Amino acid sequence: MTQTREAILSALDTVKLPDGGTLVARDLVRALVIDDHSVRFVIETPSAEIAKTYGEVRAQAEKVVAALPGVQSVSVALTAHSAPKAPPSLKVGRHPTPQEGRQAVPGVTHLLAVGSGKGGVGKSTVAANLSVALARKGLRVGLLDADIYGPSQPKMMGVDKRPASPDGKRILPLDAHGVKMISIGLMLKGDEAVIWRGPMLMGALQQLLTQVEWGALDVLIVDMPPGTGDIQLTLCSKFDVRGAVVVSTPQDVALLDARKALRAFETLKTPVLGLIENMSTFICPQCGHEEHIFGEGGVRKEATKQGLPFLGELPLSVEVRLAGDGGVPVAATDSPVANAYARIADKLIAEL
Repeated sequence: MTQTREAILSALDTVKLPDGGTLVARDLVRALVIDDHSVRFVIETPSAEIAKTYGEVRAQAEKVVAALPGVQSVSVALTAHSAPKAPPSLKVGRHPTPQEGRQAVPGVTHLLAVGSGKGGVGKSTVAANLSVALARKGLRVGLLDADIYGPSQPKMMGVDKRPASPDGKRILPLDAHGVKMISIGLMLKGDEAVIWRGPMLMGALQQLLTQVEWGALDVLIVDMPPGTGDIQLTLCSKFDVRGAVVVSTPQDVALLDARKALRAFETLKTPVLGLIENMSTFICPQCGHEEHIFGEGGVRKEATKQGLPFLGELPLSVEVRLAGDGGVPVAATDSPVANAYARIADKLIAEL
């Protein structure tokens, strides 16, 4: 039996501190990772002086977690708080590391690519909401924003904290709406642009997949950049990708590029798990009139033509846009629009 995050935090909330309060009440627990029957976390004290007095606290924390059913090993690190900064040796964006054949991402059961043939079809919105919808179904989910030139997941997932690195090599993902996530956008300053050639992109993707401590995940969703470039080639040729989901609007121009994405995945021997039609229909919030602004049923027909699963239709909704801009994906709410993502999540789980 693998313990839940909530159970472990509940146990740690019983550990009293010499200067008052508990580990959880004082928010001193960091980087909690649950991997099968092992648990790792960091106790971050306000200063180095206080850390010197927390030896008994560390021992007690290890003891209460080790006593939980199913926990076989516990690793607790004791650190002091310092101003957030990147370790000197942590640098994302380098030439790729040579490797033989496709490799798995440690701890990840299913690596899933969400792609599109062209930009502007809502691929990143779908990736964010789909990851949240899968997490609400009880899966352990991660989200990697691989759109290096245009990272948008930090905004949509409501995350703006720079990822921590305990040793300058490992990167700790952030948690948002029940999903572990990482993005190059979290490592940039303000409006800083990424100006990299292909090899730098490929190296950065390798780092974000292999140096991030994802822990045990059922699904890691990779939000791909639009098109069929270096990121797609690196992901599908260097890593064991379980499958891809292609997002398109129903209009003919978008479908032309969606077919190219399908052919690219076929060439790279990556199975396509299904197609999603985004911006399928718009219902006027004032009068209730339904309008198929980008056409009707084009992606469903294309899926049938290609002999691929059709995962579902998603509406063109002001609510989806407002939720994404506000950092709370609509799939994380109880809105009726969230039901469309929940249905797609169910179909995708069946495909996996």
